[in-house]
This record gives sequence, structure tokens and C-alpha cells, in this order.
Amino acid sequence: MSIIASIPHVELDDQGVAWVSGTRVKRIEIAIDKLAHGSSPEEMHFQYPHLSLAQIHAALAYYYDHQTGFDAEIDRRRREASDLVICDSDPALRHKRQELE
Repeated sequence: MSIIASIPHVELDDQGVAWVSGTRVKRIEIAIDKLAHGSSPEEMHFQYPHLSLAQIHAALAYYYDHQTGFDAEIDRRRREASDLVICDSDPALRHKRQELE
């Protein structure tokens, strides 16, 4: 992973996924927590006690700097999850999926 010099606490992996430096927490996870729950950085620190407030603030700064891309990825994940729920709730679709597996 490479560290982005302009924003501390940010690492990008080989696929371009942003991580909190030295952790297994993706930047998008912090952004989703903020969007879904409206959590403040201090509240997030209780949920992620292994992250410093500086790491959380850096994750949020990175989100706001790249908001369009993150929001598109979050929307894609939401649609994908919705499709899975619809598929699982429809017995005919669930049966077809099981046949394919």
C-alpha cells in the first residue's frame, strides 16, 4: 500500500481502495457510518476505539474530498443489497438462484 502524502492516515491498496493507515478499516466504512447514523467523530471513536480521532477526521476529510466517487459506490452497494433482498424474498427467484448454484 502507498501512503498519500497530502492526507495523513490514508493508504491506497493496489485496487485503489482507500484504507485507514495501518488498519483493516476502509475509508468508505467511516463515510457510511457518518451518512447512515449521523455520528460525530467522537461518537465514531466509541465504535472504533482502535482508531484515533485524527484517523477518523482524516477518513472524513478524504470522503469529502472524493465525495462524488464515494457516494456512487455507496449507491451501487445499496442497489446491490436491495436486489439481493428482493431476490431472496421472491420464492420463484430464490428457487432459480438455488438451481444455478
